[in-house]
Amino acid sequence: QVQLVESGGGLVQAGGSLRLSCAASGSIFSINAMGWYRQAPGKQRELVAGITSDDNTNYADSVKGRFTISRDNAKNTVYLQMSSLKPEDTAVYYCNLREIRFPMNVYWGQGTQVTVSS
Repeated sequence: QVQLVESGGGLVQAGGSLRLSCAASGSIFSINAMGWYRQAPGKQRELVAGITSDDNTNYADSVKGRFTISRDNAKNTVYLQMSSLKPEDTAVYYCNLREIRFPMNVYWGQGTQVTVSS
């Protein structure tokens, strides 16, 4: 079993920055992808950014150029550096780990609130 614990959310003014962290623990399969999703009230959960164990990244168009995802494999931790935050970035941000194997297991963190005031 794998546990994911997020930290770093909070309240920030528009234009500000926040850094989210997600630490994974437990029996982690080495070939995996980690990512950040977000869910705003009344909306579906959406992918924000993802990164594989060999550092391939992808981003939602809405955050390209503002957010940066990175990971420290030695610490089993993934980060999301968020800059130039906008009120529309307000959401609960969830960490995700997906094992790249069959059968594939997917794990979620409990979520951390990010609120951007205008």
